Amino acid sequence: MCGIAGFFSAAPLYPEDDATLSRMLDTIYHRGPDGEGAHIDHARGVAMGHTRLSIIDLNTGEQPILSKDDRLALTVNGEFYDFKKYRSHAMAEGDRFRCKSDSEIALSLYRKYGLSFVDHLRGEFAFALYDKEQDQMIFVRDRFGIRPLFFHNNGEMLVYGSEVKSVIAHPKVPKRLCRKAALHQLMQTIKPGTSAFEGVVALEPGHMMVVKRRNGKLETNVRKYWDLDFPEVDQRDALLTEEDHIERIREKLIESIVFRLEADVPVGCYLSGGIDSCCILGLASGAMQSPVKAFTISFDDDKYDEAHIAKEMSDSMGADQEQINLKAADLYGENYIRTVWHAERTFYNTLGVAKYLMSKRVRECGYKTVVTGEGADELFGGYPAFKRDMFLYGLETEDPKERERLQGLLDESNKLFKGAILAENRLRHPAFEELCGFTPSWIQPWMATLELARPLLSDDSLEEIGDYDPIEQIASKIDAKMLLNRHPLDKAQYTWSKCQLEGQILNWGGDRVDMANSMESRPAFLDHHLAEAAIQVPPNLRIKGNVEKWVLREAVKGVLPEVLYKREKFAFMAPPAHTSPDKLAKVNELIERFLNPDSVREAGILSPERTETFLKHYREDKDPISLTRKDTLLNHLICLQIMHDKFIETEAAYGKPN
Repeated sequence: MCGIAGFFSAAPLYPEDDATLSRMLDTIYHRGPDGEGAHIDHARGVAMGHTRLSIIDLNTGEQPILSKDDRLALTVNGEFYDFKKYRSHAMAEGDRFRCKSDSEIALSLYRKYGLSFVDHLRGEFAFALYDKEQDQMIFVRDRFGIRPLFFHNNGEMLVYGSEVKSVIAHPKVPKRLCRKAALHQLMQTIKPGTSAFEGVVALEPGHMMVVKRRNGKLETNVRKYWDLDFPEVDQRDALLTEEDHIERIREKLIESIVFRLEADVPVGCYLSGGIDSCCILGLASGAMQSPVKAFTISFDDDKYDEAHIAKEMSDSMGADQEQINLKAADLYGENYIRTVWHAERTFYNTLGVAKYLMSKRVRECGYKTVVTGEGADELFGGYPAFKRDMFLYGLETEDPKERERLQGLLDESNKLFKGAILAENRLRHPAFEELCGFTPSWIQPWMATLELARPLLSDDSLEEIGDYDPIEQIASKIDAKMLLNRHPLDKAQYTWSKCQLEGQILNWGGDRVDMANSMESRPAFLDHHLAEAAIQVPPNLRIKGNVEKWVLREAVKGVLPEVLYKREKFAFMAPPAHTSPDKLAKVNELIERFLNPDSVREAGILSPERTETFLKHYREDKDPISLTRKDTLLNHLICLQIMHDKFIETEAAYGKPN
C-alpha cells in the first residue's frame, strides 16, 4: 500500500517541475512514510512519483519500477494477490524481475497481454504505467474502488494522485469546492466519478484510462473492464443446490482471506460485533500459526456498542484482542478535523473518526496491515434497505400479510436508525423509477435530507447550480444495461455498490482513514472471484425470510458463536451528537468554530442566516427521527466548512513533517 502522484504533459517539462512533483508527494506522505521515489522524463512530459508503505519485499521493493529495457515505468498503490504464481509462470517463459515485489507482475502481464492484462490482476489497486514505446500513460483502478485515484485534465496536462490534495498541490490545478458537489456532500450521496473539488474527477472502479500524446494535446480513452454483473432473471444455474452455493461461498471466502494474510509484516484483523468481521477472524485463525491480533472499537453508549459480542468472538478464537474505548472528546475536536482532511469529503456520522482512531491504534501496536469485513453487505444483501426492497418488490409470495409482517419486523429492529439509513416514509424519484422500476430504499433517506440541505446553500451557490438535480445526476451515472431484466434485490445491491460503496464505505470508512495513519486495510469480501460467486446466489438465499446474508451465515456458521449466527444485521454507527450532553457540548465547539456567521459568509457556500435557522431548529427538535436526520446534516455542514478552511482558505499542515 502506498501513494502515487504525478503528471503527464503534451509538452516537455521544465526543471522546476521536479519540485512540483516533490510537493505533491509531500501531501500524501502519510500513505507511504517508508520511502519516496520518482521517475521524470522531461523530454516526454512524464513525472511519476511514489510514497511507499513497505508490506511486501521490504528491502528491494522501491518504486517507480522500470522494466529491464527501460521501456515501461510503473507506480502502484495497493496489492496484487496470487502474485507468486504469476511470477513463476513468467520466469518459466523467460521473463526476469528486478525485485520481489508483487507490483512488478503488472509489467510482465502488460508485456504479455497488452491492455487486457487487467483481467489477470487480483486485489485492490490503483496504478500508473507509462509505455515509452507507445508514448502513452495507462491508469487502472481496482474493480470496487478500494484504492482511490483522482485526476485533473486540461487537455494539455493531466495531473493525478491517490488523493485530491496531491492533485491540487500542482499549480495548474484550480482549488475550489464545486457547488454542485457541495449539494451532493450535504445529502451524503456523491455522483460516481466526481470529487468535492471543481475540475478534479475520479477514475471509476473497474475502469482503465489510456492517455496518449498527439499533436500537442492529450487524447484520453476510458473503458470499463469489469462490473458487478448480476445474471438476468431465470439465468442463474438452476442445478446448483443450496449446499452448492454455501460450499462455493465458503471456498472462495477462505481463498480470499488466505491471500490477504500474505505479507512480510504482521497482519491483524478488524473486529466488530457483526458477522462479516467475525467470520474473517474465525477463518483467519485457522490459517495463521499464532493468535490473530484483533482490533475493536467500543462506544460509550450501550445502544450503539457491539464490543461485548466482539469479545465473545475473540475469546472463542483465542485471539489477542485490542479494544479502543471512545468517548465524546475522542470523536470530535482535532480528530474530527483531521478525519475530514484525510477523507476529502463530508461524513454523516463520526464512525469515520472512530475508524481513524482505530487505525492509529493499529500502528501504535506495531501493525501495518489488517484484514477487514467491508463488502459482505453489498454482496449478500445485508443492509436494512435491501431487505425493505426485497419485501416490497422481490418476494415470491403474493400474501400481503406476510409482506406486512416482514416489514414490521424490519421497522422495529431498525427504529434506532430511522432518518439515517432508513426513511420513515417512502419517497420516489422519476430518474430511479425509470432506471430500476422503483426508487431504491437506500437513497430515500438522503432524498429527505436533500430537501433540508438545498435551502441552506447561499444565494450565490443556488444561482450557480440552477435547477441541478443531484438524484437525476446520480441515476445518470449508473449503467442501465446492468439493471435490465434483473431481480429487484440485484438492482438495489448494484445501485448501492456503484454509489455508496466507493463514495462512503471505502472512503471515510476505509482507505482514507486507514492510510491516514499509514495502515493498509484489506477487505476480503471485495475479491472479484468471491463476488462472481456471490452474484450467482439466488436472491431468496441472500435474504431468506427475515434473515439477511443467509448463505454467508451458513457458509461460516462453524466459526460463529450462536448469538452472532442468529443476530440480525445491526448498523455499525457511532452515537450521534444528540444522544448525550457531552457529545452535544463537543459538537457545539465545532459549530462555534466553523459554522459561525462570519466563517460561513467567508466561505460563501452556505447561507449564514438559513444555517443559523437550521441550528436553532436542531437545538429545539425533540423528535428522534427528525433529530437523527438533522444530526447527519449537521455533520455534513461542519465538514464542508472544514474542507473550505483546510483546503481553500489555508493549507493544513498535516502533510510531510519538516
